Amino acid sequence: MKNQTRAYLFGLSAVLMWSTVATAFKLALQWLSPIQLVLLASFSSMLLLTGILLWQQKLHLAFRYARQRPGYFLLVGAINPFAYYLVLFKAYDLLPAQQAQSLNYTWAITLALLAVPFLQQQLRRQDLLAMALGYFGVLVIATRGDILAMQFDSVAGVLLALFSTLLWAGYWIINTRNHGDAVASLLVAFSFSLPMVFAYCWFSDGLPSWHFKAWLGAAYVGLFEMGVAFVCWVLALKLTDSTARISNLIFISPFLSLFFISYFLAEQIEPATYLGLLLIIAGLLIQQWRPKKTVIEARP
Repeated sequence: MKNQTRAYLFGLSAVLMWSTVATAFKLALQWLSPIQLVLLASFSSMLLLTGILLWQQKLHLAFRYARQRPGYFLLVGAINPFAYYLVLFKAYDLLPAQQAQSLNYTWAITLALLAVPFLQQQLRRQDLLAMALGYFGVLVIATRGDILAMQFDSVAGVLLALFSTLLWAGYWIINTRNHGDAVASLLVAFSFSLPMVFAYCWFSDGLPSWHFKAWLGAAYVGLFEMGVAFVCWVLALKLTDSTARISNLIFISPFLSLFFISYFLAEQIEPATYLGLLLIIAGLLIQQWRPKKTVIEARP
């Protein structure tokens, strides 16, 4: 099988898994509080990542990274999974799944904003247009299309969903300084985060009950959202000869996710959700667009 074909298979597998997690979040949150879900999902993901590194004979890299850069991985772990998933799950707890998952897709627009002060990048005109379209889409979704009334299902939920995009974008900016193995680095970050998550869970909501559905839902989130999908996506990017082609697969995910939300959660998908999501996707596509450079033929 050609590398590009394998890249598409890994990329589509990641997209399919990410498309199911909004539904999985809502189902798991019926049995667990947000921090309890973070705890169980993080632990499940750590087991998976450890198994992958053992199979690849790379577990020694995780120990090396932990010794070399403990401060860095403590910061990264505090953001992801601790703060990011705690905020994201709280947003899902307060909002319909269709709203929370759609708002979460604006993280790439937030990344462009943060890249200006932290990576010294400049905003282009198309970035500004992308932001206008994206955040107008957010407003359409959050108000169910009734923008003038400015009525929200949960103001706190909307703010938390948008704050989660800030955390996720910040995580990726910090990650630009890490050039180590992606899976080993993720395991170290999760390992450093686990004591924080455990302590917060213990002193706030208490440890989760031993209900089968709670643990099954958390395991699904940990294995697929935090683990297998991440590994598949990394492999897809490594194998492809065109990062743009693989990256564009992600735009399938939100619409496929709406199908799962409608089917498994019985949420009636609002027309405003489709409209707002199209605006967000349009903004992201505009943001990704790069003009082709004019090639001037050299003449003797």
